[in-house]
Amino acid sequence: MRLMRTSDSNAALAARLALGAVLFPHGAQKAFGWFGGEGLGATIDGMSQHGIPVALALGVVAGELLGSLTLVVGLLGRLAAGGIFVIMLGAVVLVHLEHGFFMNWTGAQAGEGFEYHLLAMGLALVVLILGSGALSIDRALRRRAAEAWLFEPRGSLAHVSAAGHVGASTPDTQ
Repeated sequence: MRLMRTSDSNAALAARLALGAVLFPHGAQKAFGWFGGEGLGATIDGMSQHGIPVALALGVVAGELLGSLTLVVGLLGRLAAGGIFVIMLGAVVLVHLEHGFFMNWTGAQAGEGFEYHLLAMGLALVVLILGSGALSIDRALRRRAAEAWLFEPRGSLAHVSAAGHVGASTPDTQ
């Protein structure tokens, strides 16, 4: 599966761990009210005030919470990073763009800027490009699939293509 293709990149490992670790508390705030958050009901109400439908709000919460967890373990990292990239882009366009670039460090602005979202999008792009990297479930599963393919008898039906050719497939083309 190409979605899980990755190398032993330490850069991808660092990007996915940083993004997952930073995003998990945000998802947990929205879903459970942890870390000073208001929980799911208040999150949905708040998002609906910005014109975001309930189904999309639930998708955002699930994407942040589950996406952060799958990033930390390196499972379907590209999918999680893509979802988080889209969530952050939507947050910028729908909510934070009107408040400018900077976060509201002094409390002087009416809302938060989009600098945090831009950093999250940058980290997500690294994972989208490189995959989950070193110490990931994606890497372990791909390695196991490659080893299984290497030790499978060449005359088996698994290596017969639709046109009847033997030995035409590889782990990356299956």
